[in-house]
Amino acid sequence: MKNNILNTIRHWQDIKMKLVFESILVGLITGIVVVAYRIMLDFAGKLSTTAYRYMKSHYWLIPIWFLLLILIAIYVKYRTKRVPMISGSGIPQVEGELLGHIDMSWWKTLFNKFTNGFLMIAAGLSLGREGPSVQMGALIGKGVSRIFKRVRIEEKYLISSGAGAGLSGAFSAPLSGIVFVLEEVHKNFSPLVLLPTTVACITADFFNKVIFGFDPVFNLSVLEILPLKYYGSILLLGVIIGISGVYFNKSLIFSLNYYKKMKFIPEPFKMVIPVLIAGALGFFLPDILGGGHHLVIDLVHQSTALKFLLILLVGKFLFTMISYGSGAPGGIFLPLLVIGALIGNVYGYLITSATGIDSVYINNFIVLAMAGYFTAIVKAPITGSLLITEMTGSFSHLLSLSVVSITAYLTADLLKSDAIYETLLARFIKENKKNIIEESNQKVIIEVAVRMGSHIDQKQIMDIQWPKSCLLVGIRRGRNELIPKGNTKIFAGDYLIVLTDKKDEIYMCEYVQNLAEKE
Repeated sequence: MKNNILNTIRHWQDIKMKLVFESILVGLITGIVVVAYRIMLDFAGKLSTTAYRYMKSHYWLIPIWFLLLILIAIYVKYRTKRVPMISGSGIPQVEGELLGHIDMSWWKTLFNKFTNGFLMIAAGLSLGREGPSVQMGALIGKGVSRIFKRVRIEEKYLISSGAGAGLSGAFSAPLSGIVFVLEEVHKNFSPLVLLPTTVACITADFFNKVIFGFDPVFNLSVLEILPLKYYGSILLLGVIIGISGVYFNKSLIFSLNYYKKMKFIPEPFKMVIPVLIAGALGFFLPDILGGGHHLVIDLVHQSTALKFLLILLVGKFLFTMISYGSGAPGGIFLPLLVIGALIGNVYGYLITSATGIDSVYINNFIVLAMAGYFTAIVKAPITGSLLITEMTGSFSHLLSLSVVSITAYLTADLLKSDAIYETLLARFIKENKKNIIEESNQKVIIEVAVRMGSHIDQKQIMDIQWPKSCLLVGIRRGRNELIPKGNTKIFAGDYLIVLTDKKDEIYMCEYVQNLAEKE
C-alpha cells in the first residue's frame, strides 16, 4: 500500500517531460488514423454519388442496393449492441471516461468505431466524422497509456491530448482542438492539460497538412469584413440561432427517446429506418446525405433559391434527428454546423431583401450562424468562434463571430438549455450501468481548479472540511507547486492535487469539484 502511494506521487512529480514525448506519439498515431478515416469517407462519398447516378439508368440494381444497405444497418446494429461504447458521437463517452464514470476498452472500441462509423456515414446517414475522430483520438491516448503502463492521472492527460488531436486532424484546426479540450471536455484551463494537448494537436495537424495541404476543411476566405453598422442584424441572428440551438437539443433527445419507445419494430431493425431513408434521398435529395461538408462549400460559393434552401434546411434537420436517434456510430458536430449554415443563409437572404444590406454579406451570415449554432448547442463559445476563425483563415471576423456566439450562448442559457454532450453523457451512463468502472485499491490523483468566489477561495486548509478518503498532496499556483500545510491559504486559480482510492474517484471528483465551485 505504501509503495502504491509513493509510486503514484513520484509519477505525478515526473510527469511533464513524459507527457510531451508521449503526446507526440499520440498525435502522430491519431493523425494517421483520422486522415485514413477521412480519405476512406471521401472515397465512399464519391463512390456513392457514382452509384446513384448509375442506378438511375440501371433500375435493376436498385433492389440490390437497398438490400446491401439493410444488411449494413443490421450488422452495425449488432456491433453497437456488442460494443455500446461506439454508439453516437463518442464525445460524451470521452467525457465520461475522464470523469471516471465509464471505462472504454480502447482497442475494441477503436476498431469498431472506425469500421462501423465508416459504414454508417458511407451509407449516407447525416452524421459527422468529427465526433468519432475525437473519440478515436482519445482511445489512442488511452492505448498509449496502457501500453506504457502509465498511472491514471497520466492516462487522463493522454486521453485529453488524443481527443484534441482527433478534432485537430478532422478539421485541420489545431487551436480549436486545444480549446475544445480545455473549454468543453475539462471545463478549465489547466496548464498540464494544455501542454500535452497542444503537442498532440500540432503533431496531428502537421501530418494532416502533409497529406491534404494547408487549405482548411472549409475554405471560407472569400468573406468581406462586416461593417459595424450592421451589427444590430447579427445580434438578432444570435437570438434566432440561440433559440434554434435549444430546439435542436430538445429534438435530438426526443428522437433518441422515440426510438426507444418504438416497440413495434424489432431492435435489430431500428437502424434500418435511417438507412432506407438515405437510400431514397440518394435519388431525390442527395445534398443532405452524409456530414454535409460539400453543402457548406456550395452555399458559400454559389447562390441558392430561398425555396430550395428551406427544403434543404428542413430535410437536413429531420434527417440528422432520424440518423442520430437510431444510435448509429457517428457525430453531430458537422451536421449541426451545416444546419447552422443553412439557417444563416436563409436569414441572410431575408435580411438583405428586407433592409437593403448588400447581398455580398450573406456569406458572413452563413459563417456567423455556424459559430452561433455550435455555441448554443455545445455551450462552448470560445471553441465555436475559434473554429470558424481557423476555417476562414483570418482573425478579421473574430469580433462579429464573438458577438453572435455570446448572444446565442446567453439566449440558450436564458432558455435553460444544457450543453448537449453533458445531456448525452448522463443518458449514456443511465443506459449502460454495467460499464461503470469496477472498484479497486489502486491510488489515483485528481486535479481540481478553484474558481473565483468559490466556497474555499481564500480559506486556510485547516478550516475546510475534507472528506476522509482523500489527501491533499499539492497545490499548483502558477509555475510553483506548494506543499500544503494547515495554515496554507487557497486562492482562486489554484489547482488542488488530491490523492484518493480509485474506487472513490467518481465521488471525490464530484465532491472536491463542488467544494471548489460552490459559492
